[in-house]
Amino acid sequence: MGIFGIFNIFRRPAPIRDAAALADFIDQNAAFVVQKGIYEYSRARAGHYAKVLFGESGFRDACDRSRWRAYPLGLAMVGELAEGILCAARPDDRPGQIDAIRALVLSVFDRHPVHTGLGAEMWSELRSELERCLALVGLHAPKWAKDVPEPYAEAYFNLMPIHEKLRGRDGMTVRNYLRVTMCNIHEELAKRTDAAAVAESLRRPTAVRPN
Repeated sequence: MGIFGIFNIFRRPAPIRDAAALADFIDQNAAFVVQKGIYEYSRARAGHYAKVLFGESGFRDACDRSRWRAYPLGLAMVGELAEGILCAARPDDRPGQIDAIRALVLSVFDRHPVHTGLGAEMWSELRSELERCLALVGLHAPKWAKDVPEPYAEAYFNLMPIHEKLRGRDGMTVRNYLRVTMCNIHEELAKRTDAAAVAESLRRPTAVRPN
């Protein structure tokens, strides 16, 4: 790392002022939350054998499949966080805003090609389930960040690449991980987002471009 690279460490993340920047944030943080939980839980369960376990190609493949199956859950959660923040900026048009967020989140999913380890049929099913989850957001008031993972925690836990007999009663631990992580993501998103500008950007026809 050169001297200018060192200074980049202290540079603040760019503000989020339009739909494209929000889409990037949702994509990155959805991937982060699901992957971090899967890897950390697997390492904790494996204990001293974690290095050996992650050295096995079969287990790495299992982690990869779990990660991509869980990715839509991450999109649903981070997308709902974003909707809650934007709702405060434009509460008079929440239905239209929810439609725009749903289209944006689905466009983020569509950035990624069909995962070869899952197949086209499952990939399509994951997208349909994501669309269903996003449609439910408008049926209730915006939630606290800590409560957003509640409908998804069990499904996420069941995707862990550890045999169910070895998981024990760790569901609550994983649920708490999601709650804390969603609070942290919400805090960062709220600090970086110009909610009024993003809400306006989402209204434009070019906010979401088809792939």
